[in-house]
Amino acid sequence: MRKPELEKRPASKAPGRSHTPAEPRRRRRRWRKLGARFLNLLVLCAAATFAVLAVNGSDPPPKPDLTQVAPDLRAFAGALPWPTGGETALWAQGVGDLGTCGKQTPVPIASLAKVMTAYVVLRDHPLAAPSDPGPDVLVDDRAAMESLSADESSAPVRGGQHISERTLLELMLVPSANNVARLLARWDAGSEDAFVARMNATAAELGMQNTTYADPAGYAAATRSTAADQLELAESAFTDSTLLDITARHDARVPDDPAELPNTDSLLGLDGVVGGKTGSSTPAGGALMWAARRTIGGQERLVLGVVLHQGAGTTPDQGLARALTVSRRLITALR
Repeated sequence: MRKPELEKRPASKAPGRSHTPAEPRRRRRRWRKLGARFLNLLVLCAAATFAVLAVNGSDPPPKPDLTQVAPDLRAFAGALPWPTGGETALWAQGVGDLGTCGKQTPVPIASLAKVMTAYVVLRDHPLAAPSDPGPDVLVDDRAAMESLSADESSAPVRGGQHISERTLLELMLVPSANNVARLLARWDAGSEDAFVARMNATAAELGMQNTTYADPAGYAAATRSTAADQLELAESAFTDSTLLDITARHDARVPDDPAELPNTDSLLGLDGVVGGKTGSSTPAGGALMWAARRTIGGQERLVLGVVLHQGAGTTPDQGLARALTVSRRLITALR
């Protein structure tokens, strides 16, 4: 007897049927591909979120430390718009500390180092009055060569020039000339290394326990401090009218050069701001030491503030803009 033949299925799609058995398999493969793509997208989103948190910090905004603030001023100080990042410290003449905010661990301070440079120079070579130019300083070839650098701020001094101490202090503090900071260090102590040793000794005398100076200009990222320590310096430096007068200038000039070198502090003259010093670099972010006259407790007082490490890791311009913004918020709230 012959075996019955098996029915052969048509190779092509049968009329009237909605799909062939191969189509569900194709659909499953399609869904698997879509699912894989969606999973990859989720992974990318998670990575991007982690990167943002790593930059901005996932911790909640820091609370100000008001333990050193007078009890009757704690509510006032606690209500100030403290920055949500970096470090901050405030002080008011006749009142004392207005609090600190942030971890107060050493961070790069960029050109805020020049305040200590000026403080040491003026201690060693004091100026008798605002009209006193002080002794002349011979500009060496190194300072002249450094003025050609495009990588840092400088003033166009020329080798062989004789420039007064006051004018050099103006060039260092107003347009923030690094080459002038190093020139003043060599003039004062004989070498930059010897001058840096004086900077660190002075910091120790002022009780700046978390501060290390590695250079007179602040260009080195190893020059580090805290906002609280820099406020200690500000109290000594800016209660002296000489430094305050110099940092109040809107511009400075090299003798026999018509170019006006503008102050890097755009807050000067606004909201009672009477002086200060900016700092900015990629590792430091933006930094600002400021002095302002504000009315607190019904009386006009000199208020000093320091903000550090604002927008660290961004460009120097972005960091400085952030430091100026958060500082102005604090200053306008002091009333």
